[in-house]
Amino acid sequence: MEFFNANLPYLLSGISVGGQYALIAIGYTMVYGILRLINFAHGDVFMVAGLMMVYLSTAVPIYLAVPLVILLTVLLGFVIEKVAYKPLRSAPRMSVMISAIGVSYLLQNLALYITGGLNKNYPTLPWISDTITLFGATTRRVTVITPILTILLVAGLVLLINHTKTGMAMRAVSKDFETSRLMGIKINNVISATFIIGSFLAAVGSMLYFSNYPGVTPTAGAMPGLKAFVAAVFGGIGSVPGAVIGAFLIGICENIIKALDTILMQLGVIQSGLGLATFSDAFTFVLLIVVLVAKPTGLFGEKAAEKV
Repeated sequence: MEFFNANLPYLLSGISVGGQYALIAIGYTMVYGILRLINFAHGDVFMVAGLMMVYLSTAVPIYLAVPLVILLTVLLGFVIEKVAYKPLRSAPRMSVMISAIGVSYLLQNLALYITGGLNKNYPTLPWISDTITLFGATTRRVTVITPILTILLVAGLVLLINHTKTGMAMRAVSKDFETSRLMGIKINNVISATFIIGSFLAAVGSMLYFSNYPGVTPTAGAMPGLKAFVAAVFGGIGSVPGAVIGAFLIGICENIIKALDTILMQLGVIQSGLGLATFSDAFTFVLLIVVLVAKPTGLFGEKAAEKV
């Protein structure tokens, strides 16, 4: 029991960060499902949402800053799609990918210009940033809220995709882009809706993530964005449930690796720390290689049928 109580904070933290990765990963997987595009700027949209909260919280009360950040992040995602991706709709896929990388670096450089490259402290959000005790372990309330909120948001998204006209249009476009256009589906509206949903989830994810890790820098979205992308690939890119499960698995494994030295010492396997926490980030990318080798389509990915 003591062993469980000692290591419970790592497990809780892993579940929490997994939920945050999941909210970013959904944006990757939805855009890929419809446009067959890896939106490399998505992690930077997440970072910009964090910076907007830093600056807005100094100008308006928190209860106004929260909806404003969500609204402005959604607007940012919408504008990126209209300016950087829509003009390249009929261009080769490589051109769109280069545009996505360009938008990513543009957002990072704008953030660098505005902040001067300094680490900005994320504001304390009332209630969710409070410290609580759970099964004898001390943690923040955001750690407990994140997985619950993630599951609720994903359930709402699945209902939207399966039971609304917009969702039906999304599914049709993801199956066959050209045929959907011929059938009268407004492709541009569907793609805009996809970016809006992804940006909304990224904004919520940024609030949860930076409440736990309060330092916001111009590159703060790079690593969470990459891990969310790996989660999307791991679960089967294009599959929302796959992205969520992949994100939770990565979050939990990452935090267990951070605790591995402590766990091994508690079990008497080693006498002193080996510095295994250093490899927590590397594990994510090793996992990506293993998945791509063993099952290129991911856990829930479907094999693409070749059209003749």
